[in-house]
Amino acid sequence: MARTSDHPGEQAAADPIKLLAIRDTPLSVDEVFRAAGDDAAGGTTLFVGTVRNHDGGADVDTLGYSCHPSAEAELRRVAEKVVADYPVRALAAVHRVGDLRVGDLAVVVAVSCPHRGEAFEACRKLIDDLKHEVPIWKHQTFSDGTEEWVGAC
Repeated sequence: MARTSDHPGEQAAADPIKLLAIRDTPLSVDEVFRAAGDDAAGGTTLFVGTVRNHDGGADVDTLGYSCHPSAEAELRRVAEKVVADYPVRALAAVHRVGDLRVGDLAVVVAVSCPHRGEAFEACRKLIDDLKHEVPIWKHQTFSDGTEEWVGAC
């Protein structure tokens, strides 16, 4: 569902959701950026989430993501809400599952809108809602041998 533009001369894209996926293979910033491109967009905002070497003051040794079978459907629901609330020209989001190492890409999202402010707001909404609403869980093992699940109910 594409929102019509609030700006004269600008029309909303027919289907602005160009790429949504949950993958167990390495992610590509270029792929997501290209998918979110649109000639009518004046701004494209890209967010890349990477695996860091610490969390909560503890050193992270290993990290893995897993997801519920409904995760892709929930990702689509989140994306559709962003498209309904902002003048999105194109949107793309990919999240990784499986075992990752420090520095690996965990999530890449991009949103194109007619203007930069809208693109920043829409991209922030997309990544924030993805993290809070899509059933993807992170399992961390720390260097002291302790473990933590993040996002699990």
